[in-house]
Amino acid sequence: MNSKIIEKIKSDEILSEIIEKFDNEIFLVGGTVRDYYMGLESTDRDIIVMDEDARKFALKLSDLLNATFVPLDEENKIYRLVLPDKINYIDVTNPAGDSIEKDLMRRDLTINAIAVNIRTGDVIDISGGVTDIKNKCINYVNELNFVDDPLRLLRVYRFQALYGFQLAPETINAVCKYSDLIHKPAVERINYEILKLFSGEYAHIALENMNKTWLLEEIFPFVKELKQVPPNSHHHLDLFHHSIETVKQVQNLYDESSDVVKEHLNGIDFGGFSRLAHLKLAGFMHDIGKFSTWTIEEGKHRFIKHDDVGAKMSVKILKDLHFSNKQIDYISSMIKYHIYPSHVMTSPQITEKIMLRYVRKMDTNSIDAVILAQADRLSARGPEITDEIVERNITSLNMLLRFYLEARETLKPLPKLLDGNDVMKILNIKPSKKLGEIMDALHEAQISGDVTTKDHAVEFVKKLV
Repeated sequence: MNSKIIEKIKSDEILSEIIEKFDNEIFLVGGTVRDYYMGLESTDRDIIVMDEDARKFALKLSDLLNATFVPLDEENKIYRLVLPDKINYIDVTNPAGDSIEKDLMRRDLTINAIAVNIRTGDVIDISGGVTDIKNKCINYVNELNFVDDPLRLLRVYRFQALYGFQLAPETINAVCKYSDLIHKPAVERINYEILKLFSGEYAHIALENMNKTWLLEEIFPFVKELKQVPPNSHHHLDLFHHSIETVKQVQNLYDESSDVVKEHLNGIDFGGFSRLAHLKLAGFMHDIGKFSTWTIEEGKHRFIKHDDVGAKMSVKILKDLHFSNKQIDYISSMIKYHIYPSHVMTSPQITEKIMLRYVRKMDTNSIDAVILAQADRLSARGPEITDEIVERNITSLNMLLRFYLEARETLKPLPKLLDGNDVMKILNIKPSKKLGEIMDALHEAQISGDVTTKDHAVEFVKKLV
């Protein structure tokens, strides 16, 4: 019996209501128990009902809690109850193998294989999960569980990214042994684990360790190309380690940010995960265009238009991993514009007009692009990059960030001065690639403030023919 866990259960209104209203033998398992031992709060509760069909019990519980009943897996009797606040939810199932001990032995990691009887407080921990939590260690329950569900290979690193725990040597060996199985799970499941990993504070550590087991190259084949680009006068790290360092620096910059910036990066604006998670993934991928654009001229390493090339490359990579169009648009945009904020702030004269153009162009991604540009700068400290250069770059980017935060409330959306039909009539042209180029040029002119009225717009497009 564990007094700490009992107190957690007693103070949990939802679990207390279940205890009061039902006589069933019920175990709290998995992540909730792990979080309780770590002193963390949990909004998702996994429970195992021992003495009643999980579906019947889940339906009764949904009525009690006025929750939405969602069958997750009818074959394995897994049901989700989404509570009215849309924050808390409960997963209900029966034990795999008809006993709580067998169920726990089928789980992925020891830290996720602890069960607590919610009524008595008795703890069942047959694989040493409590000890591993105390020792901050990630270890598997049974090596063959990786074969049963190879997604668990990736979950090893997801939990390292979240908690920063060390990996047990036997776990590393097992991941090496079975890493080629990672393609068996559905791509959607891999996608979810990738974003969970990049959500973690220690994502850079997890990526470094994934690389030691070949798992990273199985999921992100472009890593092989990153490893071929060595350090140079601007980069103290090879391109692969520069990419990982950029992920680390994005996290560091977030940690040091104002509440306003943190609130923005915590936003769940696409894909069910934070902007920060997507930004760190973009940071990892921001230089994928460098290998194919790499030239050496007079001893200088050059990567002309690697930002554009990388953005285009990222689209197929992310599509293959089943990212949504919104996610792809965001990540590819971050890759395309990761140098842009620094270019803006190295103009011969930094004026309000120049900064306003940046804000209009990047819009709601203005903060994100600045953070990525700063992370990139902090991750590249080659022999030609002095501390003064770095400090000047970071300071100027902070100025751009402040300008955006002050200006964003007063900015109005750009008016649509001319649409495609208007331009076709004015220029007597048909839908074509040329029309698209003209519309893009008009938009850029509006962003720059060179075109502000409909008459200006008409004059502008006439000059483009």
